[in-house]
Amino acid sequence: MAKKVADLLVENLVNAGVKRLYAVTGDSLNPINDAVRRDGRLEWIHVSHEEAGAYAASMDAELDGIGCCMGSSGPGHVHLVNGLYDANRAGNPVIAIATTINTDKAGMDNFQETNVVKLFDDCSKYCVMANTPQQAATAFQSAIQHAIQDRGVAVVGLPGDVSEADVENIPTAHKNFYTNSRLIPGKKEMAQLAEVINSNKKVMLFCGYGCKDAQEEAMQLSEKLNAPMGFSFRGKIFFDKTSNPYAVGLNGLLGNKSGFKSMHEADLLILLGTDFPYTDFLPEENTIIQIDHKPERIGRRAKVDYGYAGDIKDTLEALLPKLDKKTDDAFLKDMRKLHAEQEDKYASYVEAKSKENNIHPEFVASVIDDLAADDAIFTVDTGMSAVWAARYIKGKRNRYLTGSFNHGSMANAMPMAIGAGLSRPERQVIALCGDGGISMLLGDLMTISQYNIPVKIIIFNNRTLGMVKLEMQVAGYPEWQTDMKNPDFAKVAEAMDIKAWNVDECQDVKSVLQEAMAHDGPALVNIFTDPDALAMPPKVEFSQMKGFATSMGKLMLNGQAADVIDTAKSNMKYLKELF
Repeated sequence: MAKKVADLLVENLVNAGVKRLYAVTGDSLNPINDAVRRDGRLEWIHVSHEEAGAYAASMDAELDGIGCCMGSSGPGHVHLVNGLYDANRAGNPVIAIATTINTDKAGMDNFQETNVVKLFDDCSKYCVMANTPQQAATAFQSAIQHAIQDRGVAVVGLPGDVSEADVENIPTAHKNFYTNSRLIPGKKEMAQLAEVINSNKKVMLFCGYGCKDAQEEAMQLSEKLNAPMGFSFRGKIFFDKTSNPYAVGLNGLLGNKSGFKSMHEADLLILLGTDFPYTDFLPEENTIIQIDHKPERIGRRAKVDYGYAGDIKDTLEALLPKLDKKTDDAFLKDMRKLHAEQEDKYASYVEAKSKENNIHPEFVASVIDDLAADDAIFTVDTGMSAVWAARYIKGKRNRYLTGSFNHGSMANAMPMAIGAGLSRPERQVIALCGDGGISMLLGDLMTISQYNIPVKIIIFNNRTLGMVKLEMQVAGYPEWQTDMKNPDFAKVAEAMDIKAWNVDECQDVKSVLQEAMAHDGPALVNIFTDPDALAMPPKVEFSQMKGFATSMGKLMLNGQAADVIDTAKSNMKYLKELF
């Protein structure tokens, strides 16, 4: 039997290190399905929705360096778009195969026809339509190489008839190359970098995801400079540890006062491997250095004075010997004291008593942090679930935490957990989901059940779009159309053969979570949390205070005094900070 283009695709994916692909088969995807079946080296994960498959593939890429998802003609591959946007913005190398109608039907508005290049161009680093066997062979190798090198999504549009065609010999390689070049600033730049750091007294580090492979070097830099260390949400899991004597917390919308104040009171701020997007929280008066492996990012978020292109680990290894030891630790001690006070405040919120069906989410998150394994992988939904993760989930020995931190999409945590559970079956995987997020892709609980992926899904069920509600309040709007009417998530999970619990009493939270985490297989815990729980950013503008008061006043005038009272009762400590 002659080798088909679909066989060549499978060969290229295997050679690149892909272990599984996520897809809903059918139509133009069937030739590839058959090639995967006959080859036997790739695992086909039959998801319920292609968006879930794209998120899962992104998680494969984040943990293993490459992932793959596919979608069939028209609607099938359109469903991939949101997950691919997230993967591309997160820098995760994902290969997406968008199969399409046969070539002789293209260009005539046929059934399920789409323009693949136009559709995926904005969410990929590379996108090509392969209309011949020769073009397909070239596209497979080139797409994988672009995804690896550019750290993002590569899309190949593949008509069904091309998949079924015989392979034709071409001079393109059938394997891919993972380069690992050293990237540091030039000799003069390195001397300048060291001089700027040595000449400033109070230095603060702000570490992002780019420090993932430079954790030891970043710690050595803080130690040598007696520098407080802040971190972005995506970087926090590497440095937000009780054992870190330099940690001062996050900045930004989910940040705290110590992270914010350290950044603003430093003489010199060093941004390491972070494309921190919240410019309103960044200082304008002090000196700023930014180091990033992607030079196009430098200076686009802050008023950077010195910018250097370099891998963080490589650059710090070369920089550390050139730096003078700073002996004055007064700034560090002041910021660490403020950080300890902030941590004590967070602990006090945990201790607050909860009413039936209104369990404090801070308490739930703190219990999860206590019970989870020291090398657990957490996936976090966008919204209030992310707030509680930011405040209460700590790094410990070798934990990993991820979410839709760049794209900010709902519904990401559960499908990301699918990818994490399959990529790291030896590690505990915990998805922190909002009720709004889990509802969007609820059908893919069946994927977890079908493949017996032992993830633990924790739903913060506050019966509302909590983050949107808060956005409305601080903008001066009374919340409207934010309430959720949810199914019994535990019963839904049980119907899908997943062990599940409902928790509506505070005293049951710990025991149920312990049972769920010990369960040999997938588990879901639906916890009824307080819908009025708030989360205050480290810097509160007068307009926000005014907006919050205005929205509460509007609710009072519209006969919703009980809602105002409930909000105040649930958040008295937060409101003291706000007003």
